[in-house]
Amino acid sequence: MNRKALIPDELDQLTKLAALPEEQIDTADIPEAPAGSWIHARRGELYRPLKQPVTLRLDADVVIWFKEHAMSGGYQTEINRVLRRHVAETEKRHA
Repeated sequence: MNRKALIPDELDQLTKLAALPEEQIDTADIPEAPAGSWIHARRGELYRPLKQPVTLRLDADVVIWFKEHAMSGGYQTEINRVLRRHVAETEKRHA
């Protein structure tokens, strides 16, 4: 991807904006998106979180269930998705 170089005036504006404290930045013309707008939101295809290989002992019936019911990404991806959702919901309850 080619990026157009910024002219000195644009660089100056960005430098001044970066130096402003958050409370001095006027965001009145950028309304907050309603919660309903995020119902069908999905993480972008290019997002790749850092993976860490682990050895994990699971009950055989649980592994079989995930292998039989996994979406297109495979059973390990499905297990990760379920664990990620559990972590997010737990964090939300404790926030």
